Amino acid sequence: MDTFKLAQLISKRKENEKLYLEFLKVPDLSMGLYVLPAGGVDPQSPHTEDEVYYVVSGRAQIQVAEENSAVQAGSIVYVAKNVEHRFHSIKEELTVIVFFAPAEYSNKK
Repeated sequence: MDTFKLAQLISKRKENEKLYLEFLKVPDLSMGLYVLPAGGVDPQSPHTEDEVYYVVSGRAQIQVAEENSAVQAGSIVYVAKNVEHRFHSIKEELTVIVFFAPAEYSNKK
C-alpha cells in the first residue's frame, strides 16, 4: 500500500522547482501534483490518456476544447484523451492533483 501526505508532496515539488511532480505510476494509473502560480501560464498540451483534475486550492479558469469553466478548491474536471486543454486566468496559486488513466504516456507512440 502507498500513502501520500499532501504537505510532503507540495514540499518535494517545490524542492524540484518544477510545475509537476509525478508521485504514483502503475500501469493503469498515474498521479501527480501540478502547481501553477497566480498570473502564470499553463504550458501543457493534450495527453494521450484520459485525465482528471482535482483542485486542492487556488482559483483559475480552465479551457477544455471550446468550453471555459471557473475552478476553485473542490472542483473536479474530466478531460478526455487528445483534447486540447489548459488552465488560464490564474487568480490565486493553483494546486491540483492530477490522475491519468492509464498511466501518463502509456498510449504515446
